[in-house]
Amino acid sequence: MMKIGFSKDVHPLVEGEPFILGGVHIDHHKGSVGYSDGDCLMHVVAEAILGACALGDLGKFFPDTEPKYKGYDSTLILKEVFDFVYKKGFEVCNIDCMVSLEKPKLQPYIKEMRKIIAKILACDKKVISIKATTFEGLGIVGKEEAIICEAIVMLEATQFTLD
Repeated sequence: MMKIGFSKDVHPLVEGEPFILGGVHIDHHKGSVGYSDGDCLMHVVAEAILGACALGDLGKFFPDTEPKYKGYDSTLILKEVFDFVYKKGFEVCNIDCMVSLEKPKLQPYIKEMRKIIAKILACDKKVISIKATTFEGLGIVGKEEAIICEAIVMLEATQFTLD
């Protein structure tokens, strides 16, 4: 059985904050802010996996009311989500991500992001696609006020044990 999940997330970009995307620390004057470490890409991949299994959104599992998750490493969020669904009999077949960000250019970092995500998800990096686009100066992305990440995930159920 194949399962497909989708997620979209928007994070503000703030001057002087660290910028972490796909588990990679990127040198930039602005960073993505969230309740955890602000890694928008890890969030959408994790939430798309949850969605594929009809388990709800990321906030259900990692609430922003829980002090434990303040500043939490988003690679751990993805690992915990994947470990949960893997134990239920699901494996990753394919992931396609789109990052909308005016600056910095992400091409130099994408290979490392794919490697990190593939390692967490126990899959080949060949099934992880990460693309980047700009908004050509338009809207909150174009004005460098925010980052938008989207992900579609395909999982295969080797056994089906979800309610």
